[in-house]
Amino acid sequence: MKESFWTYLVIVLGLFIIVAMLLVQDLTSTAEEDYYLMKEVMEAAMVDSVDYGIYRTTGEIRIIEEKFVENFIRRFSESVMANKDYRLEFFEIYESPPKATVRISTSTREYSVSIDSEDMVNFGIATILSSIMEAKYPESAWPNGCENC
Repeated sequence: MKESFWTYLVIVLGLFIIVAMLLVQDLTSTAEEDYYLMKEVMEAAMVDSVDYGIYRTTGEIRIIEEKFVENFIRRFSESVMANKDYRLEFFEIYESPPKATVRISTSTREYSVSIDSEDMVNFGIATILSSIMEAKYPESAWPNGCENC
């Protein structure tokens, strides 16, 4: 009888370890996916929203805030899967010098901790990224305007 209790203990511990591993794997992979996706989308959205008319005339790099938000949301929504809910929040969007801070909030899947279906556990994940756009060249190639370009 004593050996059968040890067998039950090993089986229960094994199931607990498997559930814990699945939870940690889901948490880390979701956070990592969000970070790298956010990094790529933010870079592309900032490049797409540069105001080239001002850059050609004055040499100043400036983004258009509305265009940045629109491009970010479009690119992000095209890249994520539809099985999770995401919340996008934009902070500190400066047109000149170009800077933006974005927070993406999501959660892991729900896991049952006990036999009751009332004890569901999920973890919220918030990823925050700030980005500043820099130029390799300090001035425009056309400081007096672009006539034949």
